[in-house]
Amino acid sequence: MKIPGFSSLEEIESLFEVAFENKNKLRKVIKKHPMFISSYYANLIDWDNPEDPLKKMVFPSVDELNVSGSYDTSGEKENTVLTGLQHKYKETALLLVTNRCAGYCRHCFRKRMVGIPTEETVKIFDMALDYIKEHKEITNVLISGGDPLTLPTQVIDYFLEELKKVPHLKFIRIGSRIPVFYPARIYEDGRLLSIFEKFSKEKALYVVTHFNHQKEVTREAAEAIKALTRSGVVVSNQTVLLKGVNDSPEVLSSLMKSIVSISVFPYYVFQCRPVKRVKSHFQVPLKTGYEIVEKAKQRLDGFGKRFKYVMSHKTGKIEIVGIIGKEIYLKYHQAKDYRKVGKLFKRILTPNAGWLDDLKRPEKEREFAF
Repeated sequence: MKIPGFSSLEEIESLFEVAFENKNKLRKVIKKHPMFISSYYANLIDWDNPEDPLKKMVFPSVDELNVSGSYDTSGEKENTVLTGLQHKYKETALLLVTNRCAGYCRHCFRKRMVGIPTEETVKIFDMALDYIKEHKEITNVLISGGDPLTLPTQVIDYFLEELKKVPHLKFIRIGSRIPVFYPARIYEDGRLLSIFEKFSKEKALYVVTHFNHQKEVTREAAEAIKALTRSGVVVSNQTVLLKGVNDSPEVLSSLMKSIVSISVFPYYVFQCRPVKRVKSHFQVPLKTGYEIVEKAKQRLDGFGKRFKYVMSHKTGKIEIVGIIGKEIYLKYHQAKDYRKVGKLFKRILTPNAGWLDDLKRPEKEREFAF
């Protein structure tokens, strides 16, 4: 599927009449982690504003030369059971079906593979399907990548038709930033919408979007969401808390109000992962993040504040529950070790800690189960 857009500095300089500094360093970054910005999204950016939040998310930065962190912060490699198939949580299978996106986010936690030839995406879907059929504890499948909606419509149709036949699957999720980067792909493709409508009459179908800033909630994005909901698709949103993009209560609450107004339900706000070439310039300390989230929630109604503030650690999805003094309270919302699900625990909060591994264990560690 061909998406109009830009993959070189020269294309952007020419079209938007801008000049970039440090081009040699930026090219070094792009060589390691490709740049692609859809034409639609590029036109939302104020290229004359160095602090434009949308530009920060998709345009490379010399800060990406900082390699502190890890390329696999959530233990995806150790949870890969077949090429392109992960099974970390008992009920959920994760399919990585492509390494392409409609735009390459600079904060991507799969920078190791997105836009680069890789062995981690599904090569033989039928083998993954057989695994899912054999493991009856799996109740849902998350189709991710890359972005699955960059695939040809007939491929998406095949995936959904085959998954629909598995009796123990209760619902399917598709993780996609297409409503943000290239919304016309949805509202102009009647066949895709018919496929979604047909599937959703038999099993629940969710599209999980990734709006990070109010500027992304455009008329076109709203039209794409409306087309999805008319087709029986439930749309929810995962936001990443990003320094310089949405790290203020005002911006975060405005985003939540905007997405709720177009029938997108807030799902998670993720702590930015300590990924190489991401951690140094996008991650907000947990203490600051918690304060931002709580102050944002004060500005929101019940629908807008339904999200959980979490970090996707290699041991599980951990909710940041609260901070009292120098202690931070955490809870396993999901866990690789099923016995930990629902466990509440605490750590000693250090000022610049941005991840579970940065927190100190208390001398007398206590774990509560509910």
